[in-house]
Amino acid sequence: MKQMVMSEGALVFQRVWNKKGVICLEERCIAIIGGTGKVGKYIAETALEKGYTVRMLVRNPDRVHMKKEGMELIVGDALNAGAIEETIRNSNVVINTFGQPAKAEPYYSQVTLQILSCMKEQGIRRYIGVTGGSLTIEGDRKNLMNRMGAKLFEVCFTKMILDKQLEHDFLQQSDLDWTLIRLPFVVEGPEKGHIRENLRDMPGNKITNGDIARFLIEQINVKTYYRQTPFIAGK
Repeated sequence: MKQMVMSEGALVFQRVWNKKGVICLEERCIAIIGGTGKVGKYIAETALEKGYTVRMLVRNPDRVHMKKEGMELIVGDALNAGAIEETIRNSNVVINTFGQPAKAEPYYSQVTLQILSCMKEQGIRRYIGVTGGSLTIEGDRKNLMNRMGAKLFEVCFTKMILDKQLEHDFLQQSDLDWTLIRLPFVVEGPEKGHIRENLRDMPGNKITNGDIARFLIEQINVKTYYRQTPFIAGK
């Protein structure tokens, strides 16, 4: 079943739900921004397996091949406040895996700022996001290879790195319980169960989507990395 939500004659977002009707009305509900990307689809599956209900904001519902009970899709744009508000409504955690092509004009920071604003309005405190390992922040102790890699990204993808730094700044300025997880190269694959963590340097060069999903879901009720930006990698 689908519902079109209109504003001044223009389509703002579209709600798609299962036969039981609108869900996400309980404490164990996760809102996912960017549910059709490399990581988002694994997060939804892992969350459902753990007993959560899931509401996902997606641009194209046809890319969601896994449609199960306990999942609701909001079709819309991540820059649209109405779509964000509807996606996170009644959830107790927001997971942001919004992605863009590397050479697209970056607006990660604007999406994150929009999410943080909507979360504050709705009284939702837990935010979990992902970013690249090339993001360098105060206190990092990256080894030579990782410093060279980060510098290469700064040269080749200057706008993206600046926008990612701005995203981090927005999180630091908020009073929410956020965690921004820095990732290495992401490879397609299920959970392997071996994740290395480090606050100062990237501990490896790759990780599977499945392992990322498990780690993100585990962080929902764990305070270890509140208001921090850890690196993770597979073993």
